[in-house]
Amino acid sequence: MSTYTPTTQYNYDLFVIGAGSGGVRAARMAAGLGAKVAIAEDRYFGGTCVNVGCVPKKLYVYASQFSESFAAAAGFGWKVGDSAFTWSNLVASKDKEINRLQNVYDKLLRDSHVTVVNGRATVVDAHTVKVGNDTYTAERILVATGGWPFVPDVEGSEHIVTSNEIFNLPTLPKQMVIVGGGYIAVEFAGILHGLGVDVTIFERGDKVLRGFDEDIRDFLIAEMTKKGIKFMFNTSVDKINLDCEGLTVHTTKGETVPAELVMYATGRVPNSKNLGLEEVGVKMDAVGAIKVNDDYQTNVPSIYALGDVTNRVNLTPVATSEGMALVNKLYSSHYKAVDYDNIPTAVFSQPSIGTVGLTEQQALSAYPADIDIYRADFKPMKNTLSGSSERILMKMIVVRSTDKVVGMHMVGPDAGEIIQGFAVAIRAGATKAVFDSTIGIHPTAAEEFVTMRKPALSHQ
Repeated sequence: MSTYTPTTQYNYDLFVIGAGSGGVRAARMAAGLGAKVAIAEDRYFGGTCVNVGCVPKKLYVYASQFSESFAAAAGFGWKVGDSAFTWSNLVASKDKEINRLQNVYDKLLRDSHVTVVNGRATVVDAHTVKVGNDTYTAERILVATGGWPFVPDVEGSEHIVTSNEIFNLPTLPKQMVIVGGGYIAVEFAGILHGLGVDVTIFERGDKVLRGFDEDIRDFLIAEMTKKGIKFMFNTSVDKINLDCEGLTVHTTKGETVPAELVMYATGRVPNSKNLGLEEVGVKMDAVGAIKVNDDYQTNVPSIYALGDVTNRVNLTPVATSEGMALVNKLYSSHYKAVDYDNIPTAVFSQPSIGTVGLTEQQALSAYPADIDIYRADFKPMKNTLSGSSERILMKMIVVRSTDKVVGMHMVGPDAGEIIQGFAVAIRAGATKAVFDSTIGIHPTAAEEFVTMRKPALSHQ
C-alpha cells in the first residue's frame, strides 16, 4: 500500500545509480511505497555479489570440494572410478546460473514499476543525472555503485588478474601466485587448490585475515598448509616479468617465483570515480569513499549513498539493510536504523570461517581483566573415517562479571551456517548460562558450543 505522494517537480522522486544488491532493494522498496523511481546500470544487474562475488564464488567453492569428497569416499565403503575436472564446463554452468539471476533482478525491478535505464549514469547537478545523451531529474539521487578491486602500482601489473576476471579464465593454470591476505585471497586459494592448481599466497604481513581473531587466523593457516597451499609471509612484490616461459614474480627480498597466473587480491576500493560527484561537491575520503551521515545523506542534501561505495561495512546483507532503512526513512513512517553491532560474517575458505561479535583482543580492550575464553579443537566425526586430518576450532568469548557471550568464532565445515543461528542468540544478549542450559543436537559439530563447560583461558 502506497504511503508516499510523488512530487511533480522532477521526472523521478528517486534516481538510483547502480543495480547491485543495495540499489535494487532501495529502488524496489521505494517504488512499492509509491515513489516514482528509476535505476541506471552500465554493467550487469545484481552487482558484484551476483556476477563476480559471493554467488559465483560459492558455486566454485562447491566445485572445488569434490576432489576431497572423492578421496574421502573409500573410508565409507565407496569405490570411486576415474574422475576428471573440466574448467570450461564449470564456467558454462556458472554463466547459466548468473544469467538466470540477472534476469530475475531485471524482472523484479520492472514488476515493481521501476524504470530501468541501461548505461553509465553521471551526476550533472544536485537533481540531474545524465545517461548517454539523455538527462533525468530527480528529487533525490542515490549512489549505490559498490566497490572495485584495488591493484597497487607495481611493474608488470598489466599481466595480473583480479577477482573480476578469475571466474572466466580461458584455461586453468597448473600453478599460480595470489597476492594478498584478505578473505578473497584465502577463498580463491582454497578454490583453485581444490581444482588442482598449485597455489602460493604472498602476504606482506605475518598472517592472513587481518582483523579476525588471532586463534582463527593461526588455525586457518595451519589447516590450509596441511592441504598443500603455500604461504610466503612478510613478502611484497617488486615486479612481474613476462617471458616465453610464463610469468616470474620478483619479491622485494630479491626472491623469484615462477607462475602461470598471478592474481591480485589486495583489497577493494569504492567505485566512485567518474560519476560527476566531485564536480557537484560531494565529499569523499582519500580512497574515494563517499562520506555520509547516519541517514546515508551526503553533504549535498539531495544526494545519498550506501553500500560498499561508502566503505563502512562492506557486506551484501548490510547494503540491502541500508537500502531498506533509507527508503523507510524517506517514504514511510516505519523507519528503523540499521544496527551495525554483532553483524555475523563468513569466509568461504577451506575450511570455512564463521564469526560474530568481538575477537579476543577486542573483548580484552572493552572488558579488561574480565574475560573467559572457551575453546574446542577436535576432529569432526566425518574425518574419523574419511582419512582427512582437517580439524575444527570453536571459540566463545564471555564477560565473566555478567556471563554475557560477546563473541563466537569457528573454523570448520559449514561454519557460516552454524554461526548464523548463534548470531541470533548473541544479538539477543544470551549468557553463557543460556548456552549451558540448551540441549545440543547430537551428533553435530554445533553442539560443542552448548557443551563447553570450563574456560580454556581466563584473563584476570
